[in-house]
Amino acid sequence: MKPQAKYALGLTAVTAILAAFATLLALSPLGAAAQPAATATHLGADATGWALLGAALATGLSSIAAGLAVGRLGAAAIGALAEKPELFGRLLIFVGLAEGIAIYGLIVSILILNRLA
Repeated sequence: MKPQAKYALGLTAVTAILAAFATLLALSPLGAAAQPAATATHLGADATGWALLGAALATGLSSIAAGLAVGRLGAAAIGALAEKPELFGRLLIFVGLAEGIAIYGLIVSILILNRLA
């Protein structure tokens, strides 16, 4: 096994953990104690920066991890497909699952940015 291939899953896990941390940090009520009760649903000015940072981290890191996963998995899928063409459907599912990482990060960033409105 190549040294780069064994770290692909670890990189994906670290990216998911960082995206979850950024989401929790962005959605925490950092400025809620200083706000009046009428505007308690809107994030404070100091929390807006954290929310934007969390959305950027969620999208960026998940896209990087998805690109690495699809690159490694795509190369392996092409190699397997050259030997057994009947595996096309199964291999396509694996590549689609790797692309799902970027979609999850995009959904998290959209949820964070919806809290700003």
